[in-house]
Amino acid sequence: MTAEPCQRFVDSQRIRISYWDWGNESAPPLVLVHGGRDHSRSWDRLANALRGDFHVVAPDLRGHGDSGWTPGGNYGLPDMALDIVRVIETVGSPAYVVGHSYGGSVCLVAAGTYPEHFAALAVLEGTHSLNPPDEERVGPAWVRRWGDRLRSFETQQPYVYPDLESAARRMKEANGRLPDEILPGLVEYASRPVDGGFIWKFDLWANGRTSMELRRSELPAFWKAIQCPVLLLTGSESASRGRQHPDPKAHFRDVRTAEIAGAGHWIHHDQPEAVLQHLRDFLPKASG
Repeated sequence: MTAEPCQRFVDSQRIRISYWDWGNESAPPLVLVHGGRDHSRSWDRLANALRGDFHVVAPDLRGHGDSGWTPGGNYGLPDMALDIVRVIETVGSPAYVVGHSYGGSVCLVAAGTYPEHFAALAVLEGTHSLNPPDEERVGPAWVRRWGDRLRSFETQQPYVYPDLESAARRMKEANGRLPDEILPGLVEYASRPVDGGFIWKFDLWANGRTSMELRRSELPAFWKAIQCPVLLLTGSESASRGRQHPDPKAHFRDVRTAEIAGAGHWIHHDQPEAVLQHLRDFLPKASG
């Protein structure tokens, strides 16, 4: 039986960041970064498969999993990027890094800002932006739209699922491709008990971002500053495929791309063996 990882913590910007450590400290560090409203243990299958070759760790982004929440409820790409840099500094720099979706976007910003900490970066569907178009972010009207949305979270309450089975059904509804055998583990770590049942761990305010978030047009400047090799993976059947950057190769020094057949947005759940093969092909080349 595969040994369970150990949970550890590190402080970043006065926020307690949780990360899971699969051991093998003498091997090169590999940091796995989950997407929005997800959590670190979403990487269990890939972490277990790679732990023999790497010192694998997977953090919870701030406002997710067992990591702390920001008091003001602002969750921006630069803040998240600093947290990832802190984790890398803790486990060993430079590190190999894999990011999914919003976590991939965070890692692209981090790698462009602190390129010395990245030996190689693989991103699964993370070249998109969840921020409003740049033309909508002008003057007081934009700040008001952002502020009204953020303030609306003050009155929202998380939905309470009566039991873990109900939470699992909801997770399956959101991603019908999820294999049934991994659902219980995903749901158990993603939820916490409250009176009357269970709620998701992530902070509702994580959807609010920040009024000073990076503009979409700024992101390629970070990509151009990345010095390590980059691998971009997309799912052939992903609903988010159309939101990815149409020509990412134009903005990276050393990049390769691949489309994973039969995969939706959660590529590492839908086609884990294909993702593993691409990572194994990519990482040794990056280290050699």
